[in-house]
Amino acid sequence: MRKPLLLAFLLCQLSAFSQKPKYDLVRWVNPIIGTHKMGHTYPGATAPFGMVQLSPDTDTIPYEVNGGYNKDVYKYCAGYQYDDPTIVGFSHTHFSGTGHSDLGDFLLMPTTGKLQLNPGTEAKPESGYRSKFSHTNERAEPAYYCVQLDDHNIRAELTATNRVGMHQYTFPKSDEAHIILDLMHGIYNYEDKNAWTFLRIENDTLITGYRQTNGWARTRTVYFAMSFSKPFYQYGNKDYSKAQVYRGFWRKFDQTKNFPEMAGKQLRAYFDFKTTEGEKIKVKFALSPVSTQGALANMRAEIPHWDFDRVKDESQGQWNQELGKVRATLPTKDDYINFYTALYHTFLGPTTYMDVNGQYRGLDQNNHQAKNFTNYTTFSLWDTYRALHPWFNVVQPKRNADMVESMLAHYDQSVHNMLPVWSHHANENWCMIGYHSVSVISDAIMKGTYTGDANRALDACVATARQGYYDGINFYTQLGYVPEDKNSSSVSKTLEYAYDDWCIAQIAQKLGRQDIYQEFSKRAQNWKNVYDKSIGYMRPKLSNGTFKKEFDVLSTHNQGFIEGNAWNYSLYVPQAPAEMIQTMGGNAKFVSHLDSLFTMHLPDEFFKDTEDITREGIIGNYVHGNEPAHHVAYLYNWTNQPWKTQERVRMILKKQYQAAPDGLGGNDDCGQMSAWYLFSSLGFYPVAPGSEQYSLGSPAVKDATIQLENGKTFQIEAKNQSEKNVYVQKVELNGKTLTQPVLNHSDLVKGGKLTFYMSSKPKK
Repeated sequence: MRKPLLLAFLLCQLSAFSQKPKYDLVRWVNPIIGTHKMGHTYPGATAPFGMVQLSPDTDTIPYEVNGGYNKDVYKYCAGYQYDDPTIVGFSHTHFSGTGHSDLGDFLLMPTTGKLQLNPGTEAKPESGYRSKFSHTNERAEPAYYCVQLDDHNIRAELTATNRVGMHQYTFPKSDEAHIILDLMHGIYNYEDKNAWTFLRIENDTLITGYRQTNGWARTRTVYFAMSFSKPFYQYGNKDYSKAQVYRGFWRKFDQTKNFPEMAGKQLRAYFDFKTTEGEKIKVKFALSPVSTQGALANMRAEIPHWDFDRVKDESQGQWNQELGKVRATLPTKDDYINFYTALYHTFLGPTTYMDVNGQYRGLDQNNHQAKNFTNYTTFSLWDTYRALHPWFNVVQPKRNADMVESMLAHYDQSVHNMLPVWSHHANENWCMIGYHSVSVISDAIMKGTYTGDANRALDACVATARQGYYDGINFYTQLGYVPEDKNSSSVSKTLEYAYDDWCIAQIAQKLGRQDIYQEFSKRAQNWKNVYDKSIGYMRPKLSNGTFKKEFDVLSTHNQGFIEGNAWNYSLYVPQAPAEMIQTMGGNAKFVSHLDSLFTMHLPDEFFKDTEDITREGIIGNYVHGNEPAHHVAYLYNWTNQPWKTQERVRMILKKQYQAAPDGLGGNDDCGQMSAWYLFSSLGFYPVAPGSEQYSLGSPAVKDATIQLENGKTFQIEAKNQSEKNVYVQKVELNGKTLTQPVLNHSDLVKGGKLTFYMSSKPKK
C-alpha cells in the first residue's frame, strides 16, 4: 500500500528535528537559498569544508548540443534548480555558487519496479529511473537532506562526514528494488567527458572503483568505496560506450550480469534487493583523491558503524561549532536566516582534498603527503580573494593558513612555477584573470595569520607575477598595461595585476626585501596607464599607445573588461582609493559620479548576453551579482560624505539578500557573495586585502560576538539599531571614539568591543 505523502514529509521533519543542542544555530540555515535562478548553490548534505558534497541533481542537461555550447546547462552549475519537478539522483561532488562547473561524480538513485538504466526526461520521468518530487516533501539542513521520491515511493535521506556520504533509503515492499550507480552522470557533461571508469565487486556489500574525467579539470581521477547495509542478491551493468575496435579477450565473458569487474567509458551499474514495507537500506560512499584503499580507510575512520542519525547529529554538531564562531542578535527571523545561511555558505569551501592519512594527489599527478597542514582544493580566487579569504583571517585563521600552504604546494608542483589561478582536484583550470593567490597570501602574512616561511611565499608570488607567457604579463611588464589588440579583457587584467603587484610590495616591505618592494610598487601604479582623463573612465589601450576608438562605457562585451563594464571597473583601484579619487577629478566630482552609479538605469541590452547577470543582481548600474564592484559602496569613506557608504551598504543588504530560494542576486561564487554579506552586516569590510585596515559601514546586526581562535572575543554593538536608523553618528572602539571610518585587524584580534551609535539622519 502506498504510504501517504504527508506521512513521508512528517518523517522527514521528525528526523530533521531530532534532539537539538541547547544553542542551535543549524536551525537558522536554509540551504535552499540560492538554488533558484542564478545563486547556483546546492541543497544537499556536507560537513564544514567537506570533501563530499552529497546533493540531489535535478536534470541531465548536456554541455554540448550539435557541436556547440548549450546555454541551458548554465543553470545547473550546482546540479540542482529549484523549479525543476524531477530528481535524477544523488551525486557526491558539487561546487557551491560557481559560474562554470564540473563534478557530479557517482550518482546513486534508488528505484522500484522494472529496472530502467536510462535517466529518462523531465517531460516523461516514467521513461527512466528519475522521479517526480515536491518541495512540500523535501527538507534541507546543514549535513542533512530528505526528499520523497514520488514515482518510486521511496524516502531518501542524506548525511555526510568530511570524506563519506551516507544514504538512507526507506523502501516499500518490493521484489524489484534497485540502487543504480550511474558513472556516466556528470555536471557540465558531454559524451567524451569520461576518460575511464572502473568498478570492482569486492563482496556482496562492498564495491570499489574510480572515475577519470576530462572536463574543466582536464585530468581528474576520483576513487571510491561503496558499502551497503544489506547484501544485494544480484547486480549488473550496461556499457553505453561506442563499440571499441579492440576488445581483447574479455569478450569471452558476459560482463553485463554478476561479473565482478566492470570497466568502460560509459557505465551504469545496478544492485538488486528484495525489501519489506518500510525497510531501510543504507549506503556509505567514501571518496579519495589517491586510491580505493584510501577511500576504504576514510570510510572506516569516519563512519565505522551504520547509525545514520548518529552521523547526522555529529555532523550537525560540527556545523553548530563552526556557526558558533559568530553569535549575532538580529532584528527579524529572516535576518537570522540570511545571516547564518551566509555563514554556512562561507564554510562550504575551499574543500578538504586529502585522505585521513594526509595523502593527496598533487598538481603533478603524483601522490604527496601533507605534513602539518590540511590540503585544500577548490580555489575560485578571482571571487574569493576579495572577502572570503579575509573573512577566514577573522574566523578561520588556522584553516586559511593551511589554504595558503596548499597554494604553495600547488606552486611547488607546478611546471609553470605559478600559484593557483582557479584550481580544483589536482588541476589548474586557468579560469578568470589575475594572480589572486598573491592577494590571499599577502593578506594572511600582513594580518599575522600565516606564520610559515614568508620569504618562500614571497618568492612564489614574485615568480607567478613574472611568468610572461601567462595572460598578457609580457606586455604588461614591457608596456605598463595589457594592450587590447594583443590580449582581451585588457583593462580588467591591467587593473587586477596592478592590485596584486601592490600586494606583493606589501609583503616585500614587511620582510625588508627592498628590491622587490621597489619593483612591485612601481608596477602597482600601472592602473594609471589605462585611465583616459578625457572621458573620466578606464579604457582599453592598444599596443601602439593609443586608446581604443570604438568604446561604450556601459557595454560588457568587447570593451576590455570581464564580467563588468567601464563604469564598474573604473572604480577598481582598491590599493589607492584616495589617489584614484584625485585622478578622477577630486571629491565633489567623484561623489557625483559614484552617486550616479547607484541611481542611473542600465538598459537590458547591456547585460542581456551576460549569462550570470539578471536584473535582480543590479542596482542602477551597480552590479552586485558580480564581484568587481563589491568594494565600491565603501569608497564614500575616502570622500567627505562617508554617510553615503552607510546608506548604500544597508540598501544592498536589503535588496540583494532574501530568505528565499532565489534570495541571491547572482552566483554565490564559492562564498564570496555571502562573505560580503557577513562583513557588511557586522559593519566593516576589507576594501584592499593585503592591508590590515577594514573600512567601516553600517551594521545590520543589533549585536554580535566573534569567537576568535586565540581565545578572545570581539563584540559589535549597534545602539538604536532599526531599519530606518542606517546612519552612524559615532563609533567607539573599547570606549574610545574613532576619528576615521577604519578598523585595524590588529585591534580586532586583541579582542574588545566596537560600538556604533545609529540614527535615522546622516552625520554630514
